[in-house]
Parts: sequence; structure tokens; C-alpha cells
Amino acid sequence: MTYYTAITWMRRISGIALSCAMTLAVPTLSWAQTAPKLDKVVVAGWSKPITEITNLLVEEDKGFFKARGIELGYVPGAGGGDALRNLLSGQADVAFTDPGSFFTALDKGEKLRAIYDIYPQNVFNVVSLKSQNILKPADLKGKRIGVYSLSSGTRQNLQVLLHQAGLTEADVTLVVTGLLNFAPLMQGQVDATAATDTGLLVGRQKGLGGVNVMEIKNHLNISSDFFVVREDTYQQKKEVLKRFLRAYQDSAQWMMQSPEEAAKLAVKHAIDGQNVSINLDIIRLRNEASVSATTDQRGLGAFDMVSLQKGAKAYKAFGVIQRDIKINDVVSQDLLPPVTKPAKK
Repeated sequence: MTYYTAITWMRRISGIALSCAMTLAVPTLSWAQTAPKLDKVVVAGWSKPITEITNLLVEEDKGFFKARGIELGYVPGAGGGDALRNLLSGQADVAFTDPGSFFTALDKGEKLRAIYDIYPQNVFNVVSLKSQNILKPADLKGKRIGVYSLSSGTRQNLQVLLHQAGLTEADVTLVVTGLLNFAPLMQGQVDATAATDTGLLVGRQKGLGGVNVMEIKNHLNISSDFFVVREDTYQQKKEVLKRFLRAYQDSAQWMMQSPEEAAKLAVKHAIDGQNVSINLDIIRLRNEASVSATTDQRGLGAFDMVSLQKGAKAYKAFGVIQRDIKINDVVSQDLLPPVTKPAKK
């Protein structure tokens, strides 16, 4: 083979290799161009990443939101009021907040809309050691009472309980204890603490002992938490919010159907999820709080509008808010996933 012949063959081989490389590169480029774009939705939470919201924490494992075209983000908070502040400041698109905080923000003139009832059961309570002999709301007068934060549902629901006895916050001493608020109770730093059913469960697991429990639902049985958005977001991003709610419903149904798997994944994702057995108990409580007679008929996330209107009137009567709130003007159910009825046999 002459020198020139060798050069010619080398050029041909190089050309073939380049052509193959370009051919192989085309599908990759085409795939990158056609990959679906995800719409980012950031949730402002009332808490840090804890076990009871495991269904929101397992996105990298389960991909519920990605499957609906949503890139999920989470901003932690210290109470429902904190979640709303993060929403209103633009740090989030959706707030995971309690009715009391929602009503209070509306009372201040904020333009908000509730779009999904996360927990239609009231899970709040006030707990005291039996040695304190606090048996009824009137017994709270003059006591030191722990709350998760001053912007939390624990405080809002404590106000409900105080009102039953004709008391206000001026009749007690509020002590901010943080999320794990049973340690101060056990150590005698407070006489009672406002908490939730899951908080009480963890407290008992850690040796709380004999306690008296006053459940707020016995006085005002309205929902514990909603998804809330700014009014402009509701008006302008309905299709994105519909997909977000469908994805959340998917995740909630998964946690109901697979609580054991959720309890194991909480070890990986929740800051309080070290014990699988406790995780499972917490998850089962939250699953129970996610359903009601209303959701049985109309699907997860459905609101009991009559109950909420009674709640808004009660908060005004308690002096927590000053304005009349018309629930039909600030709660919408048009973004909820359609109810799938079981096939007839």
C-alpha cells in the first residue's frame, strides 16, 4: 500500500467514524429536546421534615409528583402561621396550614384560597400530668401552658379550649416549647401542653406516664390542616395546581395502602424517624385523620363546608378574628381530583 493510498483509507475510516458518532448523538439530542418540563411547586410546611408527612418526603423514591409533571419543593416552618408567611413572602406556592392561621390571615385582609382538606379530623389536644389535676378547661387558669410556637395550630386550638371556660390567653402563661413539647411537661417546666395526637403518641413512647387529655374536637371538630394558595395563584395556575393535588392524593393513598413501607422510608427521610415501630403508629394516626364521612363520599381532600362555616363563626365568637368569613368565598373544591367510583359487580 502506497503512502497516498494509506492516507485515503485513513480519511475514509475517519469519515465513517464521524458519521457513526453523529448518528448515535442524534437520538440523545432529540430525547433531551423532547423531555417534558416539570412545573415546580414549593410547599411551605408547618414543620420540619417529620414522620407524619412522610408522603411528601419520599419523592426521590416514589416519584408521585414527577409522574404528574410536578417538581416538588419543601420549605420547613414552625407552625401554620409560619407556613402562611413563607407563602405570602413568595418563598412557596402552597401553604400546609391550619384553619385558625388561615382565618387569622384572612381577617388581616390577605387574599387566600383553601383548595384541599389535608386532615378533616381535629387532631389537637391539651395534655397535663395527672398530678396537676387539670380535668376541664377552667382548670387551666393561672397555668403555664406549652405551645409549639406562637404561630402554630397548637396555640389557635388552645384559644378554643380557653374560650369554653370564659378564659383568654391573659389568664394563662404561654411557653414556647418547640415541636417536641412533651419534654418540658415531663420536666415540670409547664403545667400542661397543647399538642397533637402524634405528639402525645411520641410522648407516651418516651415515658410520659399518666396524663389527662382534653381533645379539642369535643369542643370544635373542624379540620386540622389545609392546602392554601394566594388568590392570584389560584386564578392563574389552576392546571398546575390540579396536577399537584392529584399527585398529593396519590401519595396519601400510597401511605394508606402501604403504611409499613412508609414507616421504613421515614427512617431515611424524617428527622424524627429513627424507630420504624413508632413511625408506623404515627403514620396510621395521620392516615385516620385524612379521612371522614365527607371524603368517603367525595374523595380525599373534600371539604365539609358547613362544618368550616361553623368553625369560622366560632373563631369570631372567641375573639380570635374580628371579621365575618364566608367560607364559600375563600374555599374552593374545583381543583380536587375527580372521584373514581368503584366498578359495579
